[in-house]
Amino acid sequence: MTLSALEALPAGALAVKPGERLSWAGLADGAASYFAAKAATAHPGLTLIATNNAAAAVRCLDEVRFYAPAGLDILHFPAWETLPYDAFSPHQDIISERLASLRQLPGIERGVLVVPAATLMQRLPPRAFIDSQVLSLKVGERFDMHAERKRLEAAGYLAVDTVAHRGEFAVRGSLMDIFPMGLGNPVRIDLLDVEIDTLRTFDVETQMTIDQVPAIDVLPAKEFPFDAASIARFRNNWHSAFDVDVRRCSVYQDVSSSLSPNGVEYYLPLFFGPEGLATLFDYLPANTLILQQAGMGDAVEQFWNLVQSRHQSLGHDIERPVLAPEALYLSPEAFNRHLNQRPRIALGPDFKHRVQLDCPPLPPLDANARLKEPAQALLDFVTEHAEARILFTAESAGRRALLEEFLVHAGIHTQDCA
Repeated sequence: MTLSALEALPAGALAVKPGERLSWAGLADGAASYFAAKAATAHPGLTLIATNNAAAAVRCLDEVRFYAPAGLDILHFPAWETLPYDAFSPHQDIISERLASLRQLPGIERGVLVVPAATLMQRLPPRAFIDSQVLSLKVGERFDMHAERKRLEAAGYLAVDTVAHRGEFAVRGSLMDIFPMGLGNPVRIDLLDVEIDTLRTFDVETQMTIDQVPAIDVLPAKEFPFDAASIARFRNNWHSAFDVDVRRCSVYQDVSSSLSPNGVEYYLPLFFGPEGLATLFDYLPANTLILQQAGMGDAVEQFWNLVQSRHQSLGHDIERPVLAPEALYLSPEAFNRHLNQRPRIALGPDFKHRVQLDCPPLPPLDANARLKEPAQALLDFVTEHAEARILFTAESAGRRALLEEFLVHAGIHTQDCA
């Protein structure tokens, strides 16, 4: 693609009023993320980019990070990477990234959040749960090892001999190691009597100190509470939701024994009281602009059909009963009602009001071995756009080396970038 509007979006390209809908037309492949980065830079608030699937979200995240200016917050709220009602739990790294984003979202002033549409439909713990479960630690503060250990266990952390993964902690004398959710490295708490003497991040493999920090926030290990009161609430809600013999239900028995079984995340509503669950929309700042991938309506309908199909096929299992789809996800109608409360831009011709962006596709640049200079078309293009930045991409390091050799032979010298 070639991009003419390198400095700013054209006038009228941003939707600003609640419920306002625009389409960006004329986007060549790969241009959507470029203009999304420009929109996020211009918009005085959060820009949410909703993609049609998880793979598109990862690609969009990488592209926006490449195009975005330094200092712009870029968050990802990833999918669980499990099928609806699966008897598998999402990886702890995924939960860590989700919890970190939920913690940061309400206070973000300007930035980007990338999320798959199906994940945007998912019901989440209420904001009060995240706020109440954060454990703030500072050097010099009093630290009761026994009480904090109980608190970590209630927040879903697992006691181990040696910390290796997020959501684990270990106690050795006056030292406690914690691998908090939302942080890249575990933290070692060194006590002097009953006060925190030092907080040090360390490497899991070598156990060597990386850095000393003045304070940390320890997020809960799960997206639901797991203390005695929450387990009792789970048991009561289970009896209200299902008419089954609990002696044959391994999920019920495990939770009752303070064990977290695989797939327990699909029983999320049972851990909360009558206040119910939230959605990601409840975490978004008021001045959020939504950019949605073209054809997202079809993606939402397909996912909802998948949820209903999975519920229908698994709904007769008396040993592992499942909750209704509406208990875990927004229906397409409810999802659209939430979308309609925000200004929206479709990254493609989905809506009636369209803004044409100056982004023509690349001309033919194929090498022609019959010519004296096989790369003549490419050379002409580079010469014509001498003042522009040009990005060449390759599928692998080996392909990149071959491409670089071809370009050097043609007299085009490049610089590697991540």
